[in-house]
Order: sequence, then C-alpha cells, then structure tokens
Amino acid sequence: MSFNWLSAIIFLPLAAAIALALLPHLSVKAVRYFAATITMFVLILTLVLFCFFDRNIGTMQFEEVYSWIPAFSASYHLGVDGISMPLVVLTALLGFVSVLVSWKLETRVREFFIWMLILESSVLGVFCALDLLLFFVFWEIEVIPVYFLISNWCSANQRHTALKYVLFTLGGSALMLAGIIGVYYYYGSLNMVLLSQHDDAVLLLSSAPIVPIFFMLLAGFAVKLPIVPFHGWQPDTYTNAPLAVSIMLSGALAKMGGYGIIRICVSFFPDIAIRYAPLMLTLAVVGIIYGGVLVLRQTNLKRLIAYSSISHMGFVLLGIFALGQTSLVGASMQMVSHGLITGLLFAVAGIIIEKTGYADITRLGGLARQMPATATFFILAGLGALGLPATSGFAAEFTTLLGSFSSTVVDSAKWFVLIALLGVLLAAAYILWTIQRIFYGPAQSAFNHIQDAGKLHRIYCGLLIALIFIIGICPSILTSIIQNSTYEIIQVVGG
Repeated sequence: MSFNWLSAIIFLPLAAAIALALLPHLSVKAVRYFAATITMFVLILTLVLFCFFDRNIGTMQFEEVYSWIPAFSASYHLGVDGISMPLVVLTALLGFVSVLVSWKLETRVREFFIWMLILESSVLGVFCALDLLLFFVFWEIEVIPVYFLISNWCSANQRHTALKYVLFTLGGSALMLAGIIGVYYYYGSLNMVLLSQHDDAVLLLSSAPIVPIFFMLLAGFAVKLPIVPFHGWQPDTYTNAPLAVSIMLSGALAKMGGYGIIRICVSFFPDIAIRYAPLMLTLAVVGIIYGGVLVLRQTNLKRLIAYSSISHMGFVLLGIFALGQTSLVGASMQMVSHGLITGLLFAVAGIIIEKTGYADITRLGGLARQMPATATFFILAGLGALGLPATSGFAAEFTTLLGSFSSTVVDSAKWFVLIALLGVLLAAAYILWTIQRIFYGPAQSAFNHIQDAGKLHRIYCGLLIALIFIIGICPSILTSIIQNSTYEIIQVVGG
C-alpha cells in the first residue's frame, strides 16, 4: 500500500479546519455537516487500515519516512503497530462522536469545530509519530485547541479551568522536552523504533543520567494519564469543559499518557522500568482506590465520571508496570475499553443535563420512567465500567489483573493486584449507587414532560454500546492485533 494513509488520516482534519477558517460565510448547518463528513471519512480510513493490518507481526506497519531536520537527525516518520493502531481508530471514532454530541451547539459553531478538528489531528499525530521531535510537536499542538475550547465554551470558571490545564500540561511537557534532549544527547537518535532496540544497561555503566531522563519523560505522561498526584487539572477540566471536549479528553487524550509510557519509558528504558516498577505499581493502586473512594462523594454527574476515570486509568498503569506480556495486552485493551465506556458515560450525561437542566445528582431521581432509553444507555455504560462479563470492561480488567498477577518480571505485582481488587468492588458500588440515585426511586413531577433521547442521541450511543459488547464478547478483535507488538516489548524487558 504505497499511499500515505497515515498522513491522510492525520492531516485531513487539519485541512478541514483550515478550509472552515477560510470559508467564514458557511451556514451553521453546512459547518455541522462538513465537520461530520470529514470526521466520518477519517474514521472510515482508520477502519480500512485496521482491516489491512497484518496481525501476524509485531513491527511497525504503514511506515512513512522523510528527512525533516537533517542537522538533528529528525525525520517525518510515521507508523503504527498493534498498540497504536486501536488507539488511532478510537481517536477517529471519538472525533466523529464529538461532532454529533455538539450538533445543537449554537455559539460560534464554526470556530468550535475548527478547534475540534485541530484537536483530533494533533492526537492522531501523537499515536502515529515515530520520531521523538515529531511526537513532541504533535503533543504540544494539542494544548492550543483545548485551551481555546475551554476558554470560550466552558460551562463555568473558564479562565481558571483553562489556565490550570495549560499549567499542568506545559509543566509536564517542559520536563518531557528535557528528557527528549537527554535521549538525543546520549543516544544520538530521535528514531523511536531504533531507540526501543537499545540496551540501557550500557548507559547504566556510563555517566549518562538515565534515571533522571526516565522520570523527566514520565512526568509529561503522568500528567496526561493522569497519575495521582499529577491529576489536579483533571476533575475541573472534565467537569467544566464542553461535552465534546470532555469526551476527547477522557477517551483519547488521557490515552496519550499510557501510550507514551509504553512506547517510550518502558521500551527505551526497560531496566529502569523494572527497577522502579514497585513505585509505579504503588501509584497505580493509590489511583485506583483514591479515585474510587472520591467518586462516592460526588454529586456532580460529570465530576463523578472524572474521578472514576482516575480509578480506571490506575488499572492501565498497573498493567504496564507489571511488565508481563498479558498485563501489557490488558493495559492496551483497558485504554481502548475505557475510551469507549467513558465516552458513552459522558455522552449520556450530556443527554441528562440537556433534558433536565441539572448535573447535580441530588436534584435528579426516578428518570427511568420519563427517560427509559437514556436510562438503558447509562446502565449499559455503567455495567461496562464495573466490569460485567460480556463487556469490554470485563475483558480488559480481567486480562490486566490476570496478567499482572502472573507477571514473572515483577514478583511483587501479585500483591498490588490483590489491593487493586478493592477498586473493582468500589466501581460496582459507585456505579450501582449512581444508577439508583438518578434513575430509580420516586419519579419527580418536574420531569414529567421532558423528552427522552432523540434519534441522533440513539445513533452515537448505540454505536458505542455495540462496540463495548462486541469487544466484550469477542476480545480477540483487539488481542489479536495487540499481542505481537507487546511481545516485541517484553522481549526487550526480558519477561
């Protein structure tokens, strides 16, 4: 396949954003359909690649390499493997869903979709870039559209929320850039494929400050995932951001953190990853329990989903630093599964807030009678979040926990798994309690005349629900594409 598929996927949303900027007289309806058409076409392209992806090899595919900055050996280098390919499809899917959930937006519609398209382009670039400098460029571009989307369409505390996000992100990025410079200085390369084949044991015997480099790189990913205690930006941002931005932040941007840890921290520095695995596993279980406990205290629906994301991302970190092949497969699955489930939860939360006018759970109740379809969507999403068998949540969490418990690289991982099981119980508790508070109990007469989910709501919610159950029933759709690439990493780690 000689066509530059990945470049087309990455830059088509950006080209569409430029086109919208140059066509200021388009009607609101035309802008909406244009954005929906472009994001749908990008999704179709990613699905074509997913179908043509060779599941029998774990190396990079669909590579594009062009010289970029010869003085620094930087290149325009794109490619995907079994870890990044599902995340590319996930990002394209959520980009399309984000356009649909914003269909009734009336405020500065053209500008909103311009920024959303730029955001999608930058995240796709992160998952496809195989040059460290190119990776960092895409990583940083993402901050710009998120800042303007929050500043102009945030529901509350726009300036505070946007500034907090930027400060946290740029703080982590500054350390990450220092780490990239260190990698280039001591390794002499920015090629992520070649760097993953290095043996950092050689550098451990030299004067290279390899441990600081590892943690500087980790800092940027820790903020984005987020890892406790680097999560301070997340609850406010998820809560106050426009619904489409919350979906992209939780469903796609958070996965940039987990992906970066796997692709860079573990692949480049396997010995350091093994040495500090107990520390990272400790942070993983802290995040799982901390997020789960705080969810029980939330009354704002979007904030509740935000804290549940912290808990579920803890399972990603657990699977990564258990450093077993099965645990890495589980962590990669968890990123995709969580993207689908949290995207659905935020989408349904948006329907509830739109129809009732409230995000405060204490003001809701008995909605199952007035909004049966919406209740069904939320319950199915909740069952996926608590890990019910036949859902993607179960397949991902079970694989992660089983793989972590059986890890031969980090013997102590099994004890962290036992603690993490408490997070599974907390998830069941807060999901079922949330469903009971919102949808059951006495119906409130104030909501007797509200409408249930409309046709458009049912389309994108039905799409996400179908994928959650398809992956849950047939997880080999993901495992067949992920496992060979994780095997390549584990060969480097020595597991």
